[in-house]
Amino acid sequence: MGDGGWQDPESHRPVRFRRCEAKLTLRPSGKTVYDPAMTVPDTPERPPGEPIEARLRRGLGARSIVLVGLMGAGKSTVGRRLAQRLGLMFKDADTEIEAAAHLTIADIFAIYGEASFREGEERVIARLLREGPMVLATGGGAFMRESTRARIAEGGISVWLQAELDVLMRRVKKRATRPLLQTDDPEETMRGLMAVRHPVYATSQVMVLSRDVSHDRVVQDVMEALDAYLNPPRESDEIAAQ
Repeated sequence: MGDGGWQDPESHRPVRFRRCEAKLTLRPSGKTVYDPAMTVPDTPERPPGEPIEARLRRGLGARSIVLVGLMGAGKSTVGRRLAQRLGLMFKDADTEIEAAAHLTIADIFAIYGEASFREGEERVIARLLREGPMVLATGGGAFMRESTRARIAEGGISVWLQAELDVLMRRVKKRATRPLLQTDDPEETMRGLMAVRHPVYATSQVMVLSRDVSHDRVVQDVMEALDAYLNPPRESDEIAAQ
């Protein structure tokens, strides 16, 4: 199959698919890990004052919140609700790609292959990051590409929504259009994806457990984790709280 592609209607730049070899380089990064189960009940809460939504918008500046993680982690659903809470735009990278290509993600994979798809995906994500601040949900493989991770680090804050295997499988079974799960054993395929991708997702700046609870609860968890990352307690606050 030869080269191909589409023109991104927003940036008016060609987004081309071509077969390429992906290189993977992992770099350590500071990360806020948020697990409500590990929260100490007696930890003093922040003093009353500026609402968490306002603190996050101020802390973000022009940067976007970029949700990463496996299919079924809840990036799109949580992302929409998070954007509503913060009064920001929400964009789904996969939806933007399909609109630009006039093809479904499954069709792009079938016609051009995954490696070529990732190249076009990176260009669309780069354009969206320039339009920030926003909440941006990315496809499960987007963060695996080193150059895409670099673009996200420049224009956003990466948040890994991590979910257990059983939670992921219950969610993905609701949609039969996942290209990477069109296999004889989707659960084993998911296990393989977790083994390969989790170490890369772990380089994100913030990690939140996407638990089997209400979406609004996960949204709150994301906001609290981002608040801890963007607005860490000052030394004077810690002393006053003791």
